[in-house]
Amino acid sequence: MKNVLLLTDFSKDAWNAIFMAVKLYADMECKFYVLHTYEPKQENITGFKSSTRAGVVYQSLSEASVGQLGEIMEYLEKNHKNPKHSFEKLSIAGGLVETIKDLLPRYDLDTIFMGTKGSTGAKEIFMGSNAVKVIKHIKNCAIVVVPESYDFQRLGSLVFPTEYAHFFPKNVLKPLLKLIKLWNSEVKIFHVAQTFSLLDIQKANKEILKKRFEGHTTSFHRVIIKTTVAEAIRQFAEEEKADLIVLTNYSHDFFDGLTQEPVVKKVTFRTEIPLMVLPDFEG
Repeated sequence: MKNVLLLTDFSKDAWNAIFMAVKLYADMECKFYVLHTYEPKQENITGFKSSTRAGVVYQSLSEASVGQLGEIMEYLEKNHKNPKHSFEKLSIAGGLVETIKDLLPRYDLDTIFMGTKGSTGAKEIFMGSNAVKVIKHIKNCAIVVVPESYDFQRLGSLVFPTEYAHFFPKNVLKPLLKLIKLWNSEVKIFHVAQTFSLLDIQKANKEILKKRFEGHTTSFHRVIIKTTVAEAIRQFAEEEKADLIVLTNYSHDFFDGLTQEPVVKKVTFRTEIPLMVLPDFEG
């Protein structure tokens, strides 16, 4: 049984992430937890008799959250007839990251799905603040971030960027290997660098990676950086018509650029392909 957390703020993006999750795991026994977290704005709970006012505000937010989650559950019950899937709604007052950290061990979660940005996300922003926070602070669970316009059909191929700088323990690649086996996907291991002369440790890590993907259709590719690592990955993935870009929390060059607020707002990175972030190697 796979335990999957679906984050929602009831936006179109969040719905798209839910649709991808149920399609991606269509042939797998899954328990999906649909989570909405809410926190009132500070100005709404301060002032005279603030404790009473806070209670009223929280009650209002709670009722709205439970009501909209009920609509999601009703839709899934009516339109999603997969007997391998079950759903549970979670409406929780508190911060998103803190709530996820609490739920990870409680529900033994395997993967988190979310949209790239929520209901308040401007068109010119690729990734909203919540997605950035989750990627930055949740290191011990696989995360899938789904762009708003992506229509998932099948996992035919995926791109796995690496510099071969780190050893890949078996447990880190487990969620990926299960998906590859499930969909019989092609893995395109992608080395983007200024030079391709590998150190001995990189050569050893490359051999380990070959061993990890043994038995699966795997190809190795390399591209010289012309702009940025992120742009090279995006361009390669789109040219290859990949269905998923798989990253690790050790992809420092990529994440440093992707998760810096000014960079995200300037749209130096934008992809129509979902991103899967594997757990931290030490997570």
